[in-house]
Amino acid sequence: MKLAHNPLLAELLPAWRARAMLIVMMVLFGGLFVRAFWLQAIDNEFYQRKGEERFSKVLPTPASRGRVLDRNEQVLAMSTQVSAIVAEARPSRTEAKARANPRDIGAEKLSAAQIRQLADLLDMDHREVARKIPEQRGRGYLKRQVAPDVAERILALKLPGIRAEPEYRRYYPHGEVSAHVVGFTGMDDKGLEGIELAMNRPLTGQEGSRRVITDARRNVVEDVETLKPPRDGGDVRLSIDTRLQFLAHSRLKQAVAEHKARAGSAVVLDSRTGEVLALANWPTYNPNNRAQLSGPPLRNRAFTDTYEPGSTIKPFVAAMALDAGRYSFETPVDCTGKLHFGRYAIGDAHPHGVLSVAEVIQKSSNVGVAKIAAQFTPAEMWRVYDQVGFGSPLKLGFPGEAAGRLRNPAGWKPVEQATMSYGHGMSVTLMQMARAYIVFARDGDLIPLSLTRVDTPPINGLQVFSAQTAREVRRMLELAAGPGGTAPKAQIPGYRVAGKTGTAHKLEGGTYANKYIASFVGFAPVSDPRYIVAVMIDEPSNGMHYGGQVAAPVFSDIMNATLRTTGVAPDAAMPPLQMARVSVPVKGVP
Repeated sequence: MKLAHNPLLAELLPAWRARAMLIVMMVLFGGLFVRAFWLQAIDNEFYQRKGEERFSKVLPTPASRGRVLDRNEQVLAMSTQVSAIVAEARPSRTEAKARANPRDIGAEKLSAAQIRQLADLLDMDHREVARKIPEQRGRGYLKRQVAPDVAERILALKLPGIRAEPEYRRYYPHGEVSAHVVGFTGMDDKGLEGIELAMNRPLTGQEGSRRVITDARRNVVEDVETLKPPRDGGDVRLSIDTRLQFLAHSRLKQAVAEHKARAGSAVVLDSRTGEVLALANWPTYNPNNRAQLSGPPLRNRAFTDTYEPGSTIKPFVAAMALDAGRYSFETPVDCTGKLHFGRYAIGDAHPHGVLSVAEVIQKSSNVGVAKIAAQFTPAEMWRVYDQVGFGSPLKLGFPGEAAGRLRNPAGWKPVEQATMSYGHGMSVTLMQMARAYIVFARDGDLIPLSLTRVDTPPINGLQVFSAQTAREVRRMLELAAGPGGTAPKAQIPGYRVAGKTGTAHKLEGGTYANKYIASFVGFAPVSDPRYIVAVMIDEPSNGMHYGGQVAAPVFSDIMNATLRTTGVAPDAAMPPLQMARVSVPVKGVP
């Protein structure tokens, strides 16, 4: 039936009106078509940008931490790229509806099977993984520093809300050998111990940022642009020589085990530059094993542990006496009997008669050095100790660095001054003592220590003693390390060595216990001193506790290896080789 022939429609809807409505509808649909074509094909940037803004994110781009190198550019610490596995709260239904694929709605929550699958790959308990997944909003780390191959397997599962963020993990190629030098970083890649902490600022890079597009499951589907490129941290080149570090570590470990000691430390310095060439402590730790980064093994004992230095302090009293002109190398000192201070008495382990100042050091006489110290005021003696660095931290930036104990001289009693002349009633760190001996290895001047490589050695340091005094004390210390001294076991074939032993009771609860610190500090070659080696063994318990028995042999081995490894020429005649006596008849030999 035709509309024009329907009387009712003809009355209600005139023909001209129907044609007008048809024209209007055609214009409207045509306009919509043109607008859609314009927006999608010609001017689509605005709405694309709006869509991207709604579903884009700005993510950080981590920067690599700088490397820690030894003096010969051997790598001590480096960063390797790993991943952090992150879980994000699932989007709301409104957000999901706004996404391109409506089938994603309702599929954002991980199933129990998916959580177990994820937990297996992360080597975690599935309940712990479930707890770490945010319920409402936000994000949370499931596990940090995941190996790249594991992260790839997780991403291949295409789990909703689970993604991998790039980050770095610190790796220490030499493990426990250089642990107390290099230290370690935390999970956030910031230094927590050692050089990693002391030089955190130059090692730390600046992270960048990037804009990405995410899908309904909040997985990254496209990298849009780099907003700010990351800037990697700078490398740090240390003074440490890895060869010497390994030698010191190995010999110290052996000594602690041999003497059934509680702990030990060893330090190697270059007396010309002040560089720390080796620094070893035992026990130590492996910085690559984060599960063990706690407890006593973390203590950098050479910097943090103080002890009474014992007789290693005596050369400074002798130098004070020589420098003041009140004593000479050969001035006699009556070391007979004991010195009495009220109810206190000071004596020697082995009685002596009259000794020269040189012999007081060679034989390590407490009576002799106390008598020399008594000729000076407490302030004069304190000034010498202060000038060589006792009682003040070295300020090298290591955490927990101790200052030691050196009391104000105004409160010294005569007996206290006497005991401090042979290293009791005060405390030092091994690094302080090693540095102080620089004045004897040089011409009486003291230079600062450095943990970074020094290419231009300091010409002069703080002049503590005259060059002549330093040379005279050097001769005394050579006698002390010789056959007639307290440390013949410090000798090295082919080299002249000098040094001093130390044996001190340990203080526990304000009283001296039947426990000892055995130490030795020395340098070589005497003709042109190059290296200083200091050794401290804490609580040797196998029947020997004297510095000459316990620490001197360790010094000898470390110094010998140091001299030969670095090619220092011998300065002493080698003993002639002798053929062993043949006790068993050899055929053809009369």
